[in-house]
Amino acid sequence: MAYLIDTDVAISHLRSSDVLIQILRQLPDPRRAVSIITVAELYDGAFSTVAPDARIAEIQHFLGSSMTLPVTEPITMVFGELRAYLRRRGQLIEDFDLMIAATALHHDLTVITFNRRHFERIPDLRLYPAR
Repeated sequence: MAYLIDTDVAISHLRSSDVLIQILRQLPDPRRAVSIITVAELYDGAFSTVAPDARIAEIQHFLGSSMTLPVTEPITMVFGELRAYLRRRGQLIEDFDLMIAATALHHDLTVITFNRRHFERIPDLRLYPAR
């Protein structure tokens, strides 16, 4: 089983938190990826700092150890299906989170996130640690 790292976990890691390192050491499968959506959110944060070049270098170092997954048409189809489902239930979440979830579902990945409250609304999405 491989894993998709959510933006909040990546940000925590970049802030010198050892949480992600501890999580990754516990995983039976070290394969991990990030969505291009997470990459965009990380760069947004970098350009909001007083020293963006330093933050960008940290992001690029972090990304060097993970596979970056693009948004593809099949992922956008999963996104559309999930968004319609959540809208009907009155449980919409942010589009970026939904796109990350669609990426995980499409690639059969488990999401490593601290934002369980939103992601738990999505059927069949595996979260680490397990529910």
